[in-house]
Amino acid sequence: MDSTSIDRFDTSRFEASRNRLASLAYRLLGSAADAQDAVQDAFLHWQAADRQQIKVPEAWLTKVVTNLCLDRLRSAQARHERTAGAWLPEPLLDGDPMLGPADTFEQRESVSLAMLTLMERLSPVERAVYLLREAFSYGHAEMAEILDITESASQQHLHRARTRIAAGRRRGGGEVDPASARGIVEEFLAAATSGRTERLVAMLTDDVIAISDGAGLAKKLLRYDTPQRVAAIARGGFKPTPAKRRLAGGAPAIHYALVNGAPAILFVLGDQVIGAVTFDMANDKISTLRGIAAPTRLVRLTEAWRQQGPNTPLIATW
Repeated sequence: MDSTSIDRFDTSRFEASRNRLASLAYRLLGSAADAQDAVQDAFLHWQAADRQQIKVPEAWLTKVVTNLCLDRLRSAQARHERTAGAWLPEPLLDGDPMLGPADTFEQRESVSLAMLTLMERLSPVERAVYLLREAFSYGHAEMAEILDITESASQQHLHRARTRIAAGRRRGGGEVDPASARGIVEEFLAAATSGRTERLVAMLTDDVIAISDGAGLAKKLLRYDTPQRVAAIARGGFKPTPAKRRLAGGAPAIHYALVNGAPAILFVLGDQVIGAVTFDMANDKISTLRGIAAPTRLVRLTEAWRQQGPNTPLIATW
């Protein structure tokens, strides 16, 4: 086999692992754009390596990507962004290969916006150990090799990570029946757009929270709590007005979608997603709303939306 054929073969071996590596990087970083950069950096490492000495390419690539992501999480810029109160995970449309394996509850939960946010409580190494174990079923010996730590340290990191995750979980969470979730979201949208505050309050848990990135204009995330405050914000935000349409650049359609496994509504103008609101459920009520409208957080979601093709809108002209 000549050198060109070898390079082509080695490139194809990397490409066969790309989606798995991207799904790991996304879980670690919470950003599709950063995950893509990390995987591309791993490809450069792969090209520069003596590949004939790499006995198990999948294990080697997993180690490289994991450590590239940990370097990013430890960087001064990342620490500033994540502690400044302006960070939200980047939402992905269901069906995106970057969401990765979804065969088990742990795999599905690990990519939810709720879990990606909750993992901010963990140190970078705790986050890596937790995800490698829960989402990718690695053993402690494998994780110790990937992270250059002892098996005992891996076990300790996993224990601390599980303890912190358990302490931060919202009550009454878990998987929700898709049909039931869609019905709740549709009823919420109808109540919010018509200004029915009392009905909105009844649909929210007592400890409900709403989080918004302020379309990327606010220095910090906007947070609201109590059913009454969240209902008032929803009523004011969802009720259409000429001023809001001018700000949006037109009258968007509102579509139902699944985003990171959770029910969501998308504001779509033409073929551009200009806003997303995701919903976490607990006991058939809404426990968390996340409003995401910063254009940089919606790039990949918009691309996936265009590829999948639009469904019938809940509201054709908002």
